[in-house]
Amino acid sequence: MLQGNAPVHRTRNMPRRADEVLAGGSLYWIIQGQVRVRQRIVALDPGVDGEGTRFCLIRLDPTLVDTIALPHRPMQGWRYLTAEDAPADRDPGLRDDTDIMPASMVSALRSLGLL
Repeated sequence: MLQGNAPVHRTRNMPRRADEVLAGGSLYWIIQGQVRVRQRIVALDPGVDGEGTRFCLIRLDPTLVDTIALPHRPMQGWRYLTAEDAPADRDPGLRDDTDIMPASMVSALRSLGLL
């Protein structure tokens, strides 16, 4: 969802660890079973809709940051990734063999510890 020029994601609850999220946190997007991209969280705006239901708008930096593909099951709701569990950003200047391999092959090789 876009609000003005800034993308937002609506969730039911305000994050319990809001201060940590705002101090450099990102929303990681899982695409076809892998974390592939992230967006930096720039603001958290709580609200109440017309029916009295609380929600939180997560305001995102519009810049998408490619990450090194990391297998992950689909999930709903908030999950906090520690720095050790979060995938590293992908260097846009480097091109390696994973750029030409099918995603399923890259995933299989990573799960075997070969990449």
